[in-house]
Amino acid sequence: MKDTKRKTLKKTLVAKVVKLSSAQTVKVEVEQKFPHPKYSKIVKRHVRYLVHLPSDVTGIESGDNVLIEESRPVSKLKKWVVIKKIN
Repeated sequence: MKDTKRKTLKKTLVAKVVKLSSAQTVKVEVEQKFPHPKYSKIVKRHVRYLVHLPSDVTGIESGDNVLIEESRPVSKLKKWVVIKKIN
């Protein structure tokens, strides 16, 4: 049997920083817009995630837009990592 390695692409999302929880954690909000299946009105949904903030990413404040990427679980609730700040 061949040992084949599958390369998986990690999900990336653009999120808005809601709260700086601690030195290495931020709470972000991701907004999703989609048309309602029956009524065709644009519906907004918001999801909040706890995200790991590595030490090499600096200058993050509440209200900033950031790029987050899916990663291995850092803790019980943190499964995303901040990649960079978006202007």
